[in-house]
Amino acid sequence: MTKTHAPAAGRSISALDYAVWPGWRLLMQDAGLAAPPILRRAELPGDLFARDQVRLTSAEFFKLWEAIEAEARSLDAALPAPLRIAQAMTSDWFDPELFAALCSANLGNAIERIGKYVRLIAPMVITLDRTPVQTTLTIDFLDQTKPPPNVFSAFKLVFFVQLARLATRTAMKPLKVGWPLTDDVPETDAGLYREFFGVPVENMVLGTLVFDTADVERPFLTENHKIWLFFEPSLRQRLADLDRTASMVERVRSALLEALPAGDVSMQSVSKRLGVGTRTLQRRLHEEGTSFQQTLDNVRSSLAEHYLRKTMMSSAEIALLLGFEDGNSFVRAFRGWTGTTPLAVRRGTA
Repeated sequence: MTKTHAPAAGRSISALDYAVWPGWRLLMQDAGLAAPPILRRAELPGDLFARDQVRLTSAEFFKLWEAIEAEARSLDAALPAPLRIAQAMTSDWFDPELFAALCSANLGNAIERIGKYVRLIAPMVITLDRTPVQTTLTIDFLDQTKPPPNVFSAFKLVFFVQLARLATRTAMKPLKVGWPLTDDVPETDAGLYREFFGVPVENMVLGTLVFDTADVERPFLTENHKIWLFFEPSLRQRLADLDRTASMVERVRSALLEALPAGDVSMQSVSKRLGVGTRTLQRRLHEEGTSFQQTLDNVRSSLAEHYLRKTMMSSAEIALLLGFEDGNSFVRAFRGWTGTTPLAVRRGTA
């Protein structure tokens, strides 16, 4: 089997790929994790961290994170990789995500910036829901065919909390934290994560952090607006390059996954989001052997199966998330996609 570890000549960069930045080498070194054994465990090239703008498939990227966790456990069986990395995390890292965040005015501003440019590093959607009292951050993944390993979900949430502590120089703690837990998580890990976050980790469908809104608005001592103005054009250009080189079906899929919860999934709204005309959109999708409706159905079908098999949400709740007007419309559509019913899938009889 041939693996593709970096975009080769003639291969378009996928909007659903994950980026590996050269700064990872410093990150691994600071955390006491040697790159060679990690890359051997993941069956990836030994010079991966030295390459510029490497992109991996979901399967390759998650295998890399599983290798990072395995290597961390080989050094200290009681310390998960995300917490090992957090201990070494400093404002000196020149990592695009961390740098953009540290230049921000506060945690809310940092999360909004990362959410805007997150597709440069991973096919994720970061959502921030603010009220005067609480602010909730959620992380979802555009490709639901292979959910990320716990270690990656944990790392992203650890990253945001450690970022806030570094930038405010306070022991900020969330009000609530959670991600999809599995039965194979060591009992000792629960205590370590509770100690780090200050609250126990709950079992949630999506990676979630809930903060006091006053903490989200606490000023970052690292704010630097002038440096951000200098740095942002490069991020904008890279995002434009990613969109230009991605296939149209990948771009449509990404746009749909972001728009589905709001129910705004018409071809006109997606075309506007992508900055192309509806005729151009139709033509490009036809050239790639599909259509807008087929892409929409495929996205809805894969998400529906994910929610039915991995969550306890009702059909009505799933219907709402997938942009249907009611549960009956969802059930009819699901039967058309799969030849079975949501109930049969949930019971495991399909």
